[in-house]
Amino acid sequence: MNTYDKKFEALANVVLAILCLTCVVPLLLLIMSSLTSEDALMHNGYALFPQKISLDAYHYLWFSRAQILRAYEMTLVATLVGTLSNVTLTTLFAYPLSRKSLPGRNFFSFAVFFTLLFNGGMIPTYLMWVQVFNIKDTFWALIIPNLLMNGFGIIVMRTYFTTSIPNEILEAARIDGAGETRSLLSIVLPLSKPILSTIALLSGLAYWNDWLNGLYYLVKRTDFYTIQNLLNRLIASADFISNNAANSSITAGLTVPSVGVRMAIAVIALIPIMIIYPFLQKGFVKGIVIGSVKG
Repeated sequence: MNTYDKKFEALANVVLAILCLTCVVPLLLLIMSSLTSEDALMHNGYALFPQKISLDAYHYLWFSRAQILRAYEMTLVATLVGTLSNVTLTTLFAYPLSRKSLPGRNFFSFAVFFTLLFNGGMIPTYLMWVQVFNIKDTFWALIIPNLLMNGFGIIVMRTYFTTSIPNEILEAARIDGAGETRSLLSIVLPLSKPILSTIALLSGLAYWNDWLNGLYYLVKRTDFYTIQNLLNRLIASADFISNNAANSSITAGLTVPSVGVRMAIAVIALIPIMIIYPFLQKGFVKGIVIGSVKG
């Protein structure tokens, strides 16, 4: 390794270290802010080393632990069902598009790309799901709108199939009598674990972090609330109590850590993602690189 390569490697390491800090420091600041007393947050702002440690925010959320656990269950079920459905539908759409023998292949590819540029708008979409498909106040309101399948995932997976699955293997399978379904299940899917894990991770993150579907389509069935919807509701409740405590005889003298609660809520929502992501990181990076750069 010559001097130029060593300097470039050192510079690259410094840049990567800075980028790493820009990701880690906000996370640490979030966690420490959730453990900081409300008075310290209001007077001193956010700090990595708080002057006064307090668990008031988590103590406030502890009173809603039954609702939080229920919301976690709904989020887990919605994420599993939605992710499995998303990966299945994306695969079934992307694989035919990767086959050059598909009639009307260019038309369907354009139709997928068109959805990335234009959509019907929020109000027509809402009316369609509510009046035509009647998903309001149902479990499927958390699964179908906006998240079930998207054009980006289809294009990335189609690119992976086209560039990373040797056509000679599929031709050999066809000579041996395998049809398209057998080729997909026995050859394509086992060779596509990186892109499958990538789509699964992106879809899972979208379902876990989604709160718009619950806000739009769950009006009466609050028992279907996911963790994001419930935590958003708890934030609103904490802000309401905090703002009206001085004017209410019932809540007079009650201190609600509204700022700390927001941080604690964000930490609670992040924990499962932080646990799962390291196991999928390798396949995620490989799938994104191969599925989007090649071709």
